[in-house]
Amino acid sequence: MTAPSAAAAASRIGIVLGDPNGIGPEIAIRAACAVGADAAGPRPVLIGDAHIIEACCAGLNLPHDARRRFDIEDVPALPPAAWQPGQVDARAGAATVAYVRAAVRLCQAGQLAAIAAGPHSETAVNAAGIAFSGYSGLIAELTATPRDKTFLMLEACGLRIVHATLHERLVDAVARLTPQLVVAAANAAHATVRRLGIARPRACILGVNPHAGENGLFGDDDERIGRPAAALLREAGIAADGPIGADLALAERKHDFYVAMFHDQGHIAVKMLSPKGATALVAGAPVLFASVGHGAAFDIAGQGRADATALTATVTMLAQAAARPA
Repeated sequence: MTAPSAAAAASRIGIVLGDPNGIGPEIAIRAACAVGADAAGPRPVLIGDAHIIEACCAGLNLPHDARRRFDIEDVPALPPAAWQPGQVDARAGAATVAYVRAAVRLCQAGQLAAIAAGPHSETAVNAAGIAFSGYSGLIAELTATPRDKTFLMLEACGLRIVHATLHERLVDAVARLTPQLVVAAANAAHATVRRLGIARPRACILGVNPHAGENGLFGDDDERIGRPAAALLREAGIAADGPIGADLALAERKHDFYVAMFHDQGHIAVKMLSPKGATALVAGAPVLFASVGHGAAFDIAGQGRADATALTATVTMLAQAAARPA
């Protein structure tokens, strides 16, 4: 592929296939077709094995001009004989990581403005011998960003929740929480939300314990962690409230983003609001990267019936963010 000009690269959005054995290739193609239909919009670039993309295109009922709506960046990572839609396979897990590596290199080289990724399988990637607990850690590694400076932020229907801890045992997550970690998550989210178009975002630190500890009645975690974190953020000029009990704060929805203390505190709220339409952004990384909030759906992979709504919305969100000053 010929390297694009700086102006062209600014309007090119990479779409990574995700796990090639899941629904990623199908929804990536559908999203590329939808976004690429607007000649004035961003130019989608599908990133993954070209043979998988071409085979999926042939099996889908696409618009007659579909192939003119996107480019392909071939990343040979999974031999044709190893491509088995619907199967959780270590080879597909390794390919998932190879696609993301290629996309990040293109973004760092100025050839892409942002990256959207199809869903991955943590099981498949780890089976390949690659330590992996989600895209956030991988993007941190590939961009040489400290792991404790990148965080997962889910967005759906205007609700944005960044996670101070993520894929770990709950008791370990709570033990690892500090005011500094919560501040780092809030800072990363604050910068990302500004990229999404909110000039002065207001943050809310969610409580660790019920009712944010009820002034120490239910433990001192919130007094030790959330309250000083909110104070540090305010000292730095960021509008921040908390800690506030998660049930109350998320019911009232008075803030631009929320800092969840652990995985389910954030994920349940977003997925109840939008079970299949959430966007998962990597906050704190030097590249604009986001995925979808749903899984690889191996049970329907290769059947041509996966819904690309979430990935299409993610690509559109990234294109709008990329067009704004960093």
